[in-house]
Amino acid sequence: MAQAQSFASDPALRDLDALLPDLTDFYKDVHSHPELSMQETRTAGLAANRLRVAGYEVTTGIGKHGVVGLLRNGDGPTVMLRADMDALPIQEATGLPYASTATATDKEGKTVPVSHMCGHDMHVTWLAGAAKLMAENKATWRGTLMVIFQPAEETGEGAQAMIDDGLFKRFPKPDVILGQHVMVGPSGTVAGRAGAITSAADSLQIRLFGRGAHGSMPQASIDPVVMAASTVLRLQTIVSREVAAAEAAVLTVGVLQAGTKENVIPDEAIIKLNVRTFDAGVRARVLAAIERIANAEAAASGAPRPPEITTIDQYPLNVNHQRATDRVVDAFRGHFGAERVRATGPAPASEDFGSFGSQWHVPSVFWFVGGTDPEIYAKAKEANKLNELPVNHSPKFAPVLHPTLQTGVEALVVAARVWLPA
Repeated sequence: MAQAQSFASDPALRDLDALLPDLTDFYKDVHSHPELSMQETRTAGLAANRLRVAGYEVTTGIGKHGVVGLLRNGDGPTVMLRADMDALPIQEATGLPYASTATATDKEGKTVPVSHMCGHDMHVTWLAGAAKLMAENKATWRGTLMVIFQPAEETGEGAQAMIDDGLFKRFPKPDVILGQHVMVGPSGTVAGRAGAITSAADSLQIRLFGRGAHGSMPQASIDPVVMAASTVLRLQTIVSREVAAAEAAVLTVGVLQAGTKENVIPDEAIIKLNVRTFDAGVRARVLAAIERIANAEAAASGAPRPPEITTIDQYPLNVNHQRATDRVVDAFRGHFGAERVRATGPAPASEDFGSFGSQWHVPSVFWFVGGTDPEIYAKAKEANKLNELPVNHSPKFAPVLHPTLQTGVEALVVAARVWLPA
């Protein structure tokens, strides 16, 4: 397995090699004990304890399970570093010796498997490591470091929950907000861009109403199954026929539910869908088209009432500040070397990280850290099979531990030090 080159360009990183065994154990522990969104009690406790031991002022329970650590180190800028903590209702299939076997009760009262198939366990470990190194090397910088462990990114509610719980009033306003995410890409590399870095996302439920009847007497019904099928097919034309080729949008119907028996026409049907966009105008047009199509298909079917369209969750467009991004990229190139710092296009995935910067009116920068074994990635690229590599949210997504762990800690420290003078 390839190891990333170790750079000693930042004195705050001189103890990283000695810290890696502890961080490896910590990562495996968090990975083996995943928690669903807004249930991150254990993970938040572990993070808070590590911050206390390192000398931070720690506040817990912000937005239910959010943790904020402050390390005041004289006059200077305030830098905020953020990691998310929650896991997903997915059965892990990585085969790792520390794979999760956990289950939990979700919001609907169902028992579901739980695993860290998006990499938030890596994010927690990175931030814990960076926080410790910065605390142990206070003589090398001045200012205030604000470390945030956020709940419920996967449901799009965690950042807003912390904000609604007084984050902006209870803590100093940062000069910059920094965050990162493990993704498919060669381990040991970082990637980012100025401008839009992750998409806006809207998840909707459409409830269609019909009139039930016996399957042998469809003339007595208003069939919501046919209504839903027509709606799903027509929704597919929004991107292909209403979004320009130079623009971008993704619309996916992930749930279509109706009926319980083959010879019974039900009273209603449920459609759940997800939209990703990179432009506010495109987003508005797509959402309007969804509403127009759902209402038109219901009317065409003679539905007894218009459909109910409700929002399940929303993520803001995550936009990297130009000048702040330039500063981070320059620091990364100086530390990692230009060959390990890559430019990337905007990712269709979504993140609520952007809520902090946009609502606090603070420059923010978000980037990606590769988590794929470099040899495996290179072979897949050569064979034109990159799309076959397990991605985030796959039950087989498993970032290679080294040098992914080391690279993420380095990236956070190096980026923070751009604003924290010696």
